[in-house]
Amino acid sequence: MSEVLRLEACAKRYGPVEAVRGVSLAVGSGELFGLIGPDGAGKTTLMRMICTLLEPDAGRVVVLGLDPARERAAIRARLGYMPQRFSLYADLSVEQNLRFFADLFEVPSREQEQRLARLYAFSRLEPFKKRKAGALSGGMKQKLALSCALIHTPELLILDEPTFGVDPVSRLEFWEILRALHQEGVSILVSTAYMDEADLCQRVALMHHGQLAAQGAPAEVRAAFPYPLYRVSGVELPALQAFFRSLPPVWDTQAFGDCLHVSFRQAPAPADWTEWQGQSGGRLQRWEVQPPSMEDVFMELARDPG
Repeated sequence: MSEVLRLEACAKRYGPVEAVRGVSLAVGSGELFGLIGPDGAGKTTLMRMICTLLEPDAGRVVVLGLDPARERAAIRARLGYMPQRFSLYADLSVEQNLRFFADLFEVPSREQEQRLARLYAFSRLEPFKKRKAGALSGGMKQKLALSCALIHTPELLILDEPTFGVDPVSRLEFWEILRALHQEGVSILVSTAYMDEADLCQRVALMHHGQLAAQGAPAEVRAAFPYPLYRVSGVELPALQAFFRSLPPVWDTQAFGDCLHVSFRQAPAPADWTEWQGQSGGRLQRWEVQPPSMEDVFMELARDPG
């Protein structure tokens, strides 16, 4: 598989803060690659370096075989970038925004109608094409921003937390669009703080404190979780969690909604659970083996070693 993006030991510092620390990764042609991590992990800084908006303090970036330091204009002409913050023109209509970006990227007039029709079809924005962008819902704004990033048919699409702050239905619709683009062969790098979106990507990189903590296919990353993991439920969950944290065989506990995910240094025996039911004062009621989720993996990788 040929590459559309390569980062080699990239670093970026803002004063005393190391936003990106020695990051290396590669995205293949036609790949849907996810950069996963919480706010402040360094994802946006990394994407701005890729999009030629920032220069790395150290390391090397290659985008579509080009050097951002010397071939910035050529990269921007072949790249689609959707920043985290809504950056379109609120006083212009949906159609006016699309035509503005078409002109900005020098899309020939004879091709604009065909491209607009296609973008309207997959974004479902045609009924709203006369509405001002500032009056759109959050989900529709994201679809418009994506459409503007696609107007010049880029070879590589860079999306910085495109589903942040939108409702669950809009998130699903947005990912349906991304999957359709991916099936058409578009190379996509998307960042997100939503761990569940990792499973929608072909490969992912988990980012924490400016570094990559893990890379690979989602199933490979989850399979690397090193401890037996159980889903535990009962009553008085905070007290139950404190109880498990006091047990020597327990490695870690995390609250997940109305249950706990408890990892062990070695798998407990059936007799252990019976004993713990009594020791917990009846708070422990149910337990079962839990396949690790991407969030379990990330929380383990992000643990303070102290």
